[in-house]
Amino acid sequence: MANVKLYNMEAAEVGTLELNDDLFGMEYNEALIHQAVVTRLSNERQGTKSTLTRAEVRGGGAKPWRQKGTGRARQGSTRSPQWTKGGVVFAPKSRDFSKKMNITAKRIALFSALSQKIRDDEVIFVDELKVAAPKTKEMVKFLASFKLEKSVLIVMDDHDEALLRAASNLEKVSTVPVELINTYDVVKNAKLVISKKAAEKMQEVYGE
Repeated sequence: MANVKLYNMEAAEVGTLELNDDLFGMEYNEALIHQAVVTRLSNERQGTKSTLTRAEVRGGGAKPWRQKGTGRARQGSTRSPQWTKGGVVFAPKSRDFSKKMNITAKRIALFSALSQKIRDDEVIFVDELKVAAPKTKEMVKFLASFKLEKSVLIVMDDHDEALLRAASNLEKVSTVPVELINTYDVVKNAKLVISKKAAEKMQEVYGE
């Protein structure tokens, strides 16, 4: 078991937190992390785009002009792709972009990414995530305490309306309940802030 520093909201060290090496000490698995990110982004695609081919465009049944003798190139339909209002050559159609990834692979990808973040000193463990009031200035004060200037992901152990409202107006700050943490959010953000209870919940659910 490894111990990491535990801080309060004012960036003062208040103790240590013991982490399960089987979860937070995993080797970096780039292949699974890449697969998890691609799966997440693919599943967010709607796949609703659709345009018409020349066979689907209405009209164009009459030949624009006779085949020979006009001095112009032969044309068979005004709905050919080279014409205005014509069809599209390789028209995109609606499709399902969703991908699947098994549970074990998802788990390894997530904790591999988290482990690397911890090794790179990009994770801050806080004893309790609480703000004095649901105000943006409270979150700005918290970020300033830890000198967090880039994108930050806050992992909450429970729903906290005050914390959510305090962070909602800050573009570089995103929040997620511990139950919904995923590999994409972990690798996308420069820094992670995880509450003590959130870390303990992860170890209870995944640590066996």
